[in-house]
Amino acid sequence: MMPALPFIGAILARRRRRRLAAAVVAQLFREPAEADVLWLSDAAAGGDVDHARWELRYARRALGLIAAQRDALDDRTASDVAAAIAAAFAIDAHVSPAHRPLAERQFNDRVTTYREALQSRGGTIGPADKLGRMLLAFASDSARTAGSPLARAITLMGAYLAEAGEALHGAYGGAPELPEDRKPSEVARSR
Repeated sequence: MMPALPFIGAILARRRRRRLAAAVVAQLFREPAEADVLWLSDAAAGGDVDHARWELRYARRALGLIAAQRDALDDRTASDVAAAIAAAFAIDAHVSPAHRPLAERQFNDRVTTYREALQSRGGTIGPADKLGRMLLAFASDSARTAGSPLARAITLMGAYLAEAGEALHGAYGGAPELPEDRKPSEVARSR
């Protein structure tokens, strides 16, 4: 019997990573709850249900990518999830081919803004509050992000982030326990 060639193992590992990332992205591409869409439409989008729906789609997907970047045990996971998101955008039936570059730019803007909100420290407004404010700001033409809609926006964004983590951990076999001072890949190599 001939031993397996090393490149076959690499091909199989790459396929497995793609399959796991696709499972995560399938969760991220679920449609937002209609009640949440209607709420955001009324709270911030001036009654524009389509805009509210898109903001919630972007939020779930962006927070999923951020969760993969922050919480994955293997540094390649974020790249794999990003590639799976790009592939899913390329065939998303909700986006016409002519509007895909715009949708991708808008998504990337949300990823950047939400990541900055989660990473920012100091001041009187915490990361969860900033996420809620950013959702309301993206959904609105006005700068009004405080008041009664903010509490629900914070809760919704927290739920999306938790769901993203659950999808990631479900696909990849559980949540990593990481020391504060080590990168996920360093922990994986030491095992």
